[in-house]
Amino acid sequence: MMVPVWVWLATIGGLLVLLAIDLVVVDRKPHEVTVGEAGRWVAFYVTCAVLFGLGIWMFAGGTHAGEYFAGYITEYSLSVDNLFIFLVIMSAFKVPTIHQHKVLLVGILLALVLRGVFIAVGAAAISQFSWVFYVFGAFLVYTAVKLSGSGLGDEHEEEYQENRVTRWARKLFPVTDEYHEAKVFTKVGGRRFATPLFIVMIAIGSADLMFAVDSIPAIFGLTKEPFLVFAANAFALMGLRQLYFLLGGLLRRLVYLSVGLAVILGFIGVKMILEALHTNALPFLNGGEPLHVPTIGIPLSLSVIIGVLVVTAVASLAKTRRDERKGVGEAERETAADRAS
Repeated sequence: MMVPVWVWLATIGGLLVLLAIDLVVVDRKPHEVTVGEAGRWVAFYVTCAVLFGLGIWMFAGGTHAGEYFAGYITEYSLSVDNLFIFLVIMSAFKVPTIHQHKVLLVGILLALVLRGVFIAVGAAAISQFSWVFYVFGAFLVYTAVKLSGSGLGDEHEEEYQENRVTRWARKLFPVTDEYHEAKVFTKVGGRRFATPLFIVMIAIGSADLMFAVDSIPAIFGLTKEPFLVFAANAFALMGLRQLYFLLGGLLRRLVYLSVGLAVILGFIGVKMILEALHTNALPFLNGGEPLHVPTIGIPLSLSVIIGVLVVTAVASLAKTRRDERKGVGEAERETAADRAS
């Protein structure tokens, strides 16, 4: 897939326009984002992503469009797991509700820039070294096994601990103890200070970058086209902050999310390994000749990804409802026992 420079520039320019519109409309006056407002923005960004995919279908064909949609859905679903960490960070720093949208916007924009670097490095590595697919595939399978064995409650309820990037930012800039409205930097006694808002933005951006270690290899397992990888990541991240306000407490109900994501990562990891074997060039494996193994196409990949997400959501909501009914029943029995005594 040959992508002219002007298409890259037009895509990046379009994304910047979307961000500018978001800044003008939403952040013009800091406020608490309502569920209805968040829902409209999520629908807007999803519509933009779908229209972009249809554009790819028209100008580059169904195969590349299928790769884009599979990558977008995968990145968006993996990004939902980020929201748990965002909740923990927001709570740890006690970010005022009216400023949370700005924090997410700047933090995710920082993450998008850093992911762009990751994508460039990954694309260069894949084009030069065919064995990278073995490494990516094995890493995704390992991550899937590790993720499936982690409990949702233990993973997301633990106390937030600042990472190295955030600690480095604190050393680089003196930080005030209190927020100063929506200011990122302020002057106190003639001296320039960073506010906690700046540290939270760094925390959000660096935390998302850690998740990219899993998601970037995953999307390269669906498409090797850097343009599609970048576009899918960009649209997934841009709609993520609105999803944060839309889902709210619903995040706690997705109790099987880790299992679902583990299945998706494991599936893509196996897909990558099979493709690596199918185009094998390692001299110590089958004499450097390709192996005749089955490969997994995009239609099947897209079906599996969507199917796993649907089953995960339905099973999660069903379990939380059963637990709620069970809790209500136990509370009623305890109340009756107390009255009888």
